[in-house]
Amino acid sequence: MITAAFGQSKKQRQLETKRQNILKEITEISSLLSDNKSEATSLLTKIEDVNLKISVRKKLVQITNQQANLLTREIKDNSGKIETLETDLALRKKDYAAMVVKSYKNKATQSKLMFLLSSDNFQQAYKRYNYMKQYKRYQKNQADSIVSKTEKLVFLNESLLLKKEDKVRLINENKKVQQTLQKEKNSQRKLIAELKKDESKYKKEIVAKQKENNKIDRQIEKLIRDAIARSNKKAGKKKTSKSFALTPEAKALANSFTANKGKLGWPVKTGRVIQKFGTTKHPTLPGINRQCSGVRIITSKNSIVRSVFNGTVSQIQVIKGGNKAVIIRHGNYLTIYLNLINVTIKKGDKVSTNMPIGKVATNSEGKTIIKFLLYKNSTKLNPAHWIYKM
Repeated sequence: MITAAFGQSKKQRQLETKRQNILKEITEISSLLSDNKSEATSLLTKIEDVNLKISVRKKLVQITNQQANLLTREIKDNSGKIETLETDLALRKKDYAAMVVKSYKNKATQSKLMFLLSSDNFQQAYKRYNYMKQYKRYQKNQADSIVSKTEKLVFLNESLLLKKEDKVRLINENKKVQQTLQKEKNSQRKLIAELKKDESKYKKEIVAKQKENNKIDRQIEKLIRDAIARSNKKAGKKKTSKSFALTPEAKALANSFTANKGKLGWPVKTGRVIQKFGTTKHPTLPGINRQCSGVRIITSKNSIVRSVFNGTVSQIQVIKGGNKAVIIRHGNYLTIYLNLINVTIKKGDKVSTNMPIGKVATNSEGKTIIKFLLYKNSTKLNPAHWIYKM
């Protein structure tokens, strides 16, 4: 029973850790959105912002409900244990009281010494002696058991009270979160209703933006093909190959990069992914899909961009509609950082993990967004599989 109780307490601690992490996430998102707020923010961006807040707020409600439900089970479990313990304790106290009375009566009629001396023979005296020892030990054990169970009962009652208080606190906190969530949903509904009035216009905007992104992707892919061709020409390999020809040093770097899959740092100190890798459905407009060759991360204004791993600057290119793109090579891996300004490195420079390479540009809507891409040779990879907790 103790193990089960411990397991539940451990589970409660795990849930509380998750809840605190979500609260930090909400604070970070609020700070980022506040920092990125602008009068020029478009309707589509406003909807994206409120969707972001709603998604994380829903997670908070869900985890808090899990905590409250777990506490309900623990309270029920504690109540059952208390009831069983109280019954057992009452019986033990009754038995102990009877023993004390019996012992007192025996003392009144004869002493222990007389009880031994009145034995018919030595063997009987020895048995009586052992019986007296055992009876005394049994009395002590019963007394100790009563003390122990009383202490356990006090602990369980205190624990029950704390759990009930925790449950009330969580329910009250959840009510406040749900009120905020409802306000955000109301805001979302109003924005979507406004969008529906001219849906075709906004669909055209999204399609045009996707075309622009696709054009930038093609530019990046050409830069990668050119980098592979240059590398292979230098190594005396076929320029048409889709893979880098690796020197022993480059191969070792690539192996080290592979070994750090899932452990690479973020390209910015604080940020939140607002568009994931691959094809995703538009959250508001039906029939519209969005394609992203990497991840888009919203961050605070003037955020420093950092190299996620040791490598060499392969290319720095001005991208139409995207400020500067920095491509860093890590053996046969490439990390690409889009929408940079104030770039502090140049082509051919060696960079180390977390080394600053520039700043993220802020767009006309006041949004500070970096697009981060990851390639192995000419193959796109999902950055979320490589960056720690992305």
